[in-house]
Amino acid sequence: MTVPIPMIGVLPAKRTGPSHWWHGFIAMLRWEITNMRLLLPLTVVVQVLFGAGFVLGIGLFFEDIPSRAALFLSTGATTITLIMVGLVMGPQLVAQQKLEGTYDYMWSLPVPRSAATTAWITLNMIFAIPGMVVALLVASWRYGVDLEISFAIVPAVLLTLLTATLLGYALAHAVTKPEVTLLLTQVLIFGIVGFSPINYPQDNLPGWLAELHEYLPFLPMATVVRGGLTQGLVSNVVQSYVVLSAWGLIALGLVAGSLGRRR
Repeated sequence: MTVPIPMIGVLPAKRTGPSHWWHGFIAMLRWEITNMRLLLPLTVVVQVLFGAGFVLGIGLFFEDIPSRAALFLSTGATTITLIMVGLVMGPQLVAQQKLEGTYDYMWSLPVPRSAATTAWITLNMIFAIPGMVVALLVASWRYGVDLEISFAIVPAVLLTLLTATLLGYALAHAVTKPEVTLLLTQVLIFGIVGFSPINYPQDNLPGWLAELHEYLPFLPMATVVRGGLTQGLVSNVVQSYVVLSAWGLIALGLVAGSLGRRR
């Protein structure tokens, strides 16, 4: 009688394919939502209040705001809501995971890292979309602006949120110390709100800074969103899509590089 010899050291085949990726995505999305089950409703409420409060607060600087300035403010508040979620709040949440000690465990799970990244992007959309919609509604009510919303707003919002989220994700994973990440996000808030032509025209900036923003992602983000909400307010929308898409690819490469260095 022949006794079969067990194959010692032979590992099972690595699970691959669309089904494995999809199950990994669902599992990571559930993980993220469960991990934030107490903060998720509060975070959505905070984003809604931020969008509405930003619109109303900036308006207090003007006794009688011109219609063109009101359009810039209304569409700019919508854009800033999307940027803040992906580029500021996202890294802060990752930094919090590092401080709590759940970060290393999460990335040790046998899940494709692209699926985990997609789950994170989906979670950011859950955060961002309600705040964006409320900011737009409050602005329309407060300033009586006439918006001409087109189907272009869909790719504009998705590309803006995707690029901002990937840039924030790359920052959060590349910086090893969570305290430094939190500090950098505060600097980003200052720069985005104060010195990026999102709530006001690019011409308001000094020449060198206005030219610099031709190559940064914030002006293209505002331009494509305005292009989907208004008619005739902005130009070079196609060019802005090209620049923003390039930044999205750069951000994707940075995320892949940061996650690829993790074992």
